[in-house]
Amino acid sequence: MIIRSKNLLLTTGIALAMAAASGNVVADSMSQDVTDARQETQIWTTYALSPYLRANDIKVSVHEGKATLTGKVEEGVNKDLAKQIALGVNGIKDVDNQIVIEADYVPPAHSTTRSYGESIDDATITAAVKSKLLWSKNANGLTTVVDTQDGKVTLRGTADTVRTKQLAKRLAMNTRGVTDVDNQLVVNGNKSAKGSMKQADNDMSTDISDSWITTKVKSTYLYSSNVDGGDIKVVTNRGIVTLSGKVDSGAERALAIEFAKNVRGVKSVQSGALTL
Repeated sequence: MIIRSKNLLLTTGIALAMAAASGNVVADSMSQDVTDARQETQIWTTYALSPYLRANDIKVSVHEGKATLTGKVEEGVNKDLAKQIALGVNGIKDVDNQIVIEADYVPPAHSTTRSYGESIDDATITAAVKSKLLWSKNANGLTTVVDTQDGKVTLRGTADTVRTKQLAKRLAMNTRGVTDVDNQLVVNGNKSAKGSMKQADNDMSTDISDSWITTKVKSTYLYSSNVDGGDIKVVTNRGIVTLSGKVDSGAERALAIEFAKNVRGVKSVQSGALTL
């Protein structure tokens, strides 16, 4: 009787151990599948957002840290870009790049429905234009709705002066990714509103921190299609912005100065150290 009980306990213990081990294997397998799927999605999303890859026919599969890329691209630089993006994803240790280069490759016909990447591009442009208008101390009196479709920005609402309306278009047109601006702003000539907004701006300028101004000037350059902010250093002290570094042309220098002057809280801009 005792021997049978011991055998029963031993058998039960082995069975439980095997079940636990099997459960761990299944759990590990499911965890790996989830990781593979997450990495595939991350790589594919980056491709969809890239203007250089989104039109190409590229497929991605991931298994235990190894990404396999297939499809066709027109140039070798795009094939290498696809590989580098995949390697940049956390957990990807190796890439089997089977993408074929075809010089005469014709991407799939453009769908009438906007792609994920194009929607993100338009949303990013809209956010950038709205931000630049919000930061601008010269855009007071604006009530603006911003909409972007395939890089074309439409401005709707009201402006207190023709100058303000023109400024809104200029700020939008000098935003990265914008191809055209349809300025539908209506000038309402509300001078009293303009005066009160200007006074409010003057009151607020004393409360705006130098760090906030510096951040907004740098962000304006980042959003701009005509100013390379990477080579421009911005320092703000008591509302006075100092720009230094190098620009490629006189036009870029003039825009850099104009954009900085346009930010709320900026009292003046010193640009003697901003050279060609």
